[in-house]
Amino acid sequence: MPDSPLLLVAHGLTGSSWPLVIGYFLVVTQLTIFSVTLYLHRSAAHRGVDLHPVVSHFFRFWTWLTTAMVTKEWVAIHRKHHARCETDEDPHSPQVYGIAKVVFHGVTLYQRAQKDTAMIEKYGQGCPDDAIERRLYTRYPALGPTVMLFVNLALFGAVGLVIWAVQMLWIPVMAAGVVNGLGHWWGYRNFETADCATNLVPWGILIGGEELHNNHHAFPSSAKFALRRFEVDIGWIVLRGLESVGLAKVLRVAPTLAVRPDVENPDAETLKAVMAHRFSVMKGYWRTVIMPVLRHEAHAASASVSKLPSRLKRALANDGRWLDEGTRAKLAAVIAARPRLATVIEYRRRLATLLDRAGRGSSEVLVALQEWCRDAEASGIQALADYARVMRGYALQAVPQRA
Repeated sequence: MPDSPLLLVAHGLTGSSWPLVIGYFLVVTQLTIFSVTLYLHRSAAHRGVDLHPVVSHFFRFWTWLTTAMVTKEWVAIHRKHHARCETDEDPHSPQVYGIAKVVFHGVTLYQRAQKDTAMIEKYGQGCPDDAIERRLYTRYPALGPTVMLFVNLALFGAVGLVIWAVQMLWIPVMAAGVVNGLGHWWGYRNFETADCATNLVPWGILIGGEELHNNHHAFPSSAKFALRRFEVDIGWIVLRGLESVGLAKVLRVAPTLAVRPDVENPDAETLKAVMAHRFSVMKGYWRTVIMPVLRHEAHAASASVSKLPSRLKRALANDGRWLDEGTRAKLAAVIAARPRLATVIEYRRRLATLLDRAGRGSSEVLVALQEWCRDAEASGIQALADYARVMRGYALQAVPQRA
């Protein structure tokens, strides 16, 4: 401990030992990440989990203290991102603004969206509106980081200023930059969602599970982001720990897809499963139908499929929706030169149209699904026929009821 005023100013109350400084930094930054992913994101924005009032208010306080973000504003901006993803109305799409703008100036985009009061009111419904929210958190958002600055200075002296500066950059860099930017630009995709969301890595441990962004866009209301066996979502692990001691209640998780054997014709269970897992269905179609047919066509033409750029191979999953006009023309030429590929691409379009009809009567959509499966099985293309036979047995696996 410092034993003079000069040492107190230089090293703070703790003496600023490096193990303590590093430990403190890791704890406070992880608390901030958990405040965002568990409270703002999974609970307030998507209602996937109910947090105990004590936990919820602690995270709300910590968000105010370390980020100056207001719950209603963050929730509204995020909900609009989902509602208008990858369009001109998306508050932070790299497809619209460019990857550099979102990664390096994501805070600017957030601040611009904050000023749209009509949007905040429309998308921010159901957020806290108690006295402390109105009189402190919303009214004086910058006061929180100011208090945090003085706490850090008192604890660590001059080093506390460095800790505070990195704290203030943590969410702008890791969330506004990495998740909102790279999470819609680079990575792998389990689901062929209608946007460009990706999973950055399968181990969502650095920023609370937010790295599994494609999974989240496929099932926004799911409190669990890890959806494949090799994926890890540390935020989910924390939630299950809180739930085990009565401090949280998980409300929704992504349904699990099962396959029933010997189903002769798609039925209501099939339709329910296909609609719930439509993004998985489309991704599976690309993997098990389009890519095998493309390889077969390339082999038959004595041309290596490796000559086709990876970007065009991936674009076959969505008809080149995100390609520029010139590259889309190249993709069309690739398809036109391969008759079997053109056939399975047409079936992909039919299936996508069918899955987009969720708002229509279920009986009408079921008839369309049954017709699609019959036609696919009679197409003469083995990969397509096999996929149709498997899909007609799809069903949602029963999820045990939570206490």
